[in-house]
Amino acid sequence: MSRPLALHPDRLFPADPATRAIARDLYEPIRGLPILSPHGHTDPAWFATDAPFADPSSLLIVPDHYVFRMLYSQGVPLEALGVPTEDGSPVEGDPRRIWRSFAAHYHLFRGTPSRLWLDWVFAEVFGIDVRLEADTADLYYETIDAALKRPEFRPRALYDRFNIEAIATTETPLDPLDHHRAIRASGWHGRVLTAYRPDAVVDPDHPGFAANLARFGEVSGEDVSTYAGYLRAHERRRAFFREVGGATSTDHGHPSVFTADLPRADAEALYAKVRAGRVSPQEAELFRGQMLTEMARMSIDDGMVMQIHPGVARNHNPAVLARFGRDKGADMPIAGEFVHALKPLLDRFGNESRLTLILFTLDEDSYSRELAPLAGHYPALRLGPPWWFHDSPEGMRRFRERVTETAGFYNTVGFNDDTRAFLSIPARHDVARRIDCAWLARLVSEHRMEMDEAHEIARALAYDLAKAAYRL
Repeated sequence: MSRPLALHPDRLFPADPATRAIARDLYEPIRGLPILSPHGHTDPAWFATDAPFADPSSLLIVPDHYVFRMLYSQGVPLEALGVPTEDGSPVEGDPRRIWRSFAAHYHLFRGTPSRLWLDWVFAEVFGIDVRLEADTADLYYETIDAALKRPEFRPRALYDRFNIEAIATTETPLDPLDHHRAIRASGWHGRVLTAYRPDAVVDPDHPGFAANLARFGEVSGEDVSTYAGYLRAHERRRAFFREVGGATSTDHGHPSVFTADLPRADAEALYAKVRAGRVSPQEAELFRGQMLTEMARMSIDDGMVMQIHPGVARNHNPAVLARFGRDKGADMPIAGEFVHALKPLLDRFGNESRLTLILFTLDEDSYSRELAPLAGHYPALRLGPPWWFHDSPEGMRRFRERVTETAGFYNTVGFNDDTRAFLSIPARHDVARRIDCAWLARLVSEHRMEMDEAHEIARALAYDLAKAAYRL
């Protein structure tokens, strides 16, 4: 017999009745605020073509490493979940079979943020009122599949239904931004922004770096054989991203936040070695660090917000990388260091109020030890919300506990999701809003904050801080 699926109205609120009542009062005015999603990785083709999503599995399972990494950890082959292979060898192609496998293993998500997000999608978006398990797999599949064929479930309609004000994509400097051109040419009112992600032409260890660099020169119209030409190429592509894709930010996924500020002659000599493909690991790190400082300089000049999210051992599983490619749930957090790593950049630009540099991390231990003190001092720095593995109720609570005392609320940028899964964006924002209201309710109940202040901060965390930080 099917078990009911119901979202409790007090989920994530404090168990104590008095504090829970305060959290409810704080949440009610902000629950319906517009969604700002300026750090996402959504596909611009969704909004350019407004084509129907194909089927439940290709929408909710195949592209989402939050989902398939958990199943893979329990022995479910990625082939059985339809994840495409690098060499084009066959994988499961029947979306209903993929869905049945997912449903049979749905219990693996108990207690995880993915369960919160997915249950919200099932209940709120598709109106399903029984839990997903093996016996209800076909009911789910047929309900969702039928819905996806209706106009109100196309990307642009869902954008409106979710009350999204702005949503980000992320492209490399080599991207022609054709989908962004199409969105603007269509006259549609939605605001879809690109973000400038230069890793492919900044990181000497990036796959295909030499070919990327050659192509970078072609698309920018600059001679990238010299360091000066290479920097001009970045400046021209940044301007192109602003003009064509509405970009307000850059995004840097470096292994660390190591920065450098080399004399010009040394930077030119290092670039020559990078371009020739003759750099040591230490020199590759030095070049990445030099380019972070150069990007900060460019951000002061053109007003683009700069984001850095370091501390990840990318593609940790070589067998998965070889068979399925990058970004398949095998990126692992590593410890980070910020105080010394950022000093060259901060020595030059840290006191510059025209720069907004948003720091993310997967190393929670650095929140109170390094990040909060840094952001609590330097005008240029802001702290991004919990990211990726820590985009979760407990991760959000720990972030507030470790950061607020030193950095306050206003040296953070509120909440913005980091997701490729379009349908879960409202669920993630709802979780963040509930957790922040629960945290504020505790401060009010302990007489550390007045209720009117808590209402103002709840709105700021849900909407105002992200809008200001990303210059939206």
